[in-house]
Amino acid sequence: MLEWLSDWFWQERRWFPEGLGWADIQDRDGRVYAKARDLWVSIPIALAFLAVRQIFERTVATPLAVLLGLQEKVRLRAAHNPTLESYYHSKSKQPTQSSIESLSKQTGCSVRQVQQWFRRRRNQDRPSLLKKFREASWRFTFYLLAFIAGLAALIDKPWLYDVKEMWEGFPILTLLPSQYWYYMIELGFYASLLFSVASDVKRKDFNEQIIHHVATIMLISFSWCLNYVRAGTLIMLVHDASDYLLESAKMFNYAGWKNACNYIFIGFAAVFIVTRLVFFPFWIMYCTWVYPVTVYRPFFGYYFFNGLLLVLQCLHIFWAILIVRMAVKFLTNNETVEDERSDRDETDESGDEDEEKEQEKKNGPTQNGHPILNNNHCKAE
Repeated sequence: MLEWLSDWFWQERRWFPEGLGWADIQDRDGRVYAKARDLWVSIPIALAFLAVRQIFERTVATPLAVLLGLQEKVRLRAAHNPTLESYYHSKSKQPTQSSIESLSKQTGCSVRQVQQWFRRRRNQDRPSLLKKFREASWRFTFYLLAFIAGLAALIDKPWLYDVKEMWEGFPILTLLPSQYWYYMIELGFYASLLFSVASDVKRKDFNEQIIHHVATIMLISFSWCLNYVRAGTLIMLVHDASDYLLESAKMFNYAGWKNACNYIFIGFAAVFIVTRLVFFPFWIMYCTWVYPVTVYRPFFGYYFFNGLLLVLQCLHIFWAILIVRMAVKFLTNNETVEDERSDRDETDESGDEDEEKEQEKKNGPTQNGHPILNNNHCKAE
């Protein structure tokens, strides 16, 4: 059954232009071509990345954080309270007002004390600045080295300068050692991100990040199996071109170097928009979507490959909106660039103003928590 499904899935007419097939990309005459079994190499590479990351974060990122003057915020721990702890884990970390009032009666604490307990408890679960800094440092190091390596591997290749060259002779394209390692290392890195997603810092775009990692792994794997290697190397280079700038901006932000963070972020925004919203759709996607049909009749592999690219482009647009929003805040109001995807620590006073406003609506104006008496009545003579 499995063999039948494999044969059905990998039919030549599904993945290759008419008249071409697997026999055309078999090793011969000293020429080597990409093979699906090569992808297994990425698994030990991913595990090696996880091990190297642990060493890097302890021996490089942590001392670097100290050198840059990173200072952790003091977080007050929530007092031990079994009732509130049970509610926090089993029902909600953000209780409604009616739930808070009910918990207040159960525990004998005031409403404000219950609210304060939940704020402190949520802060305990938030990742520390040092954890965020170490994660950003690791990604910065990889993206920077990957971009340099990718540029070195492609600098003398004709398809870097004329993207139509990626289809010249397709699919009979000889594999180069530099392309092999570029692919395996990139695939291994994204697989390691997927393996570590449970322990990494969770942000508001967590679901989009998962979709991005899965789509990237599928795209790299698929382009390798079908020998879309030239297109794949260009796509990876375009993505690495801006990512290291974002991670370096995060590092300076966590370390408190606000001006450096702001200006690097503006540089990142410019590179992101040019590479992801201009070069990627109007050069690369044009050459994978429009140009191939002038050479070959459309086939399933053509639609599948471009479908994955379209998923990435939708994510690019989503992130571009967040990036532009943050950049506009900085340029118009001279505000510090803040990552809108990250949760911020709550202080014990967080939400007090909102509570007071809500109380005023119900009971009228208050002063020091007590209603203001109306002293404007007429006195009897």
